[in-house]
Amino acid sequence: MPVIEINDLNVLELIPYVASNEIQLKRYFEPELGIFIAESPKVIRIALDTGYEPLSILIERKYINGQANDIVEKCRNIPIYTAENSLITNLTGFKLTQGVLCAMRRKKLPPADEICRNASRIAVLEDIMNQTNIGAIIRSAAALGIDAVLLTDSSSDPLYRRSVRVSMGNVFKIPWTYINGESPEYVNYLKHLGFTTTAMALHSNTVDIDNSELKKSKKIAIILGTEGEGLKKSTIEACDYTVKIPMSNEVDSLNVAAASAVAFWELGKK
Repeated sequence: MPVIEINDLNVLELIPYVASNEIQLKRYFEPELGIFIAESPKVIRIALDTGYEPLSILIERKYINGQANDIVEKCRNIPIYTAENSLITNLTGFKLTQGVLCAMRRKKLPPADEICRNASRIAVLEDIMNQTNIGAIIRSAAALGIDAVLLTDSSSDPLYRRSVRVSMGNVFKIPWTYINGESPEYVNYLKHLGFTTTAMALHSNTVDIDNSELKKSKKIAIILGTEGEGLKKSTIEACDYTVKIPMSNEVDSLNVAAASAVAFWELGKK
């Protein structure tokens, strides 16, 4: 299929790149699975290598024979739309990172018990909505020995464009899915699966993150909460441990993404 020069921003086929509401993309093929947008050559390559199906590409003209040439060659059987940077920015409403976007079909998510079956270290994200934090946490999880990531239903979607980009494509490498149930039901479910449950929270009754008894656990679930309110009281009360990261200079806490990296480094050791 030839590369298609964009002249009309109202072309129906360009809707995935215009849609600012990513919930619409998630429902694009209802009742079938929806789509998501992968941004930057590196992220797109990882998605392709891990089996995600590309539907179309939007690429700045200068990258066709440049740093994204291998992607163009690999995706010659799908529509490849191109224009100058200014027109693409006008179309999407934002400046592209390294000049390439790819619309891709979502995969069916596995059930939680499936991805936890052989896992010894998992991260659980409770009601975390910030897309940058979601992407950063998943990147740290993939890098620091976490086997899988679970999200409560109120958490943001890891396949939203910003989260995918911030994760540097690691959202395609590490198993993740949503966990059913509210707190404390989901905490009890994790215990049923054999996990020692740890609430990362500022609390009066806590253990330090390097606690020797905690680290003896064969299976650990590291539960992280929202940036402002933190974990629900019911979650903290249901967990086996409430864990804190010791602070200096009267700093009370870390950003949840930074705290996750510290927790994964210390508790991800097997």
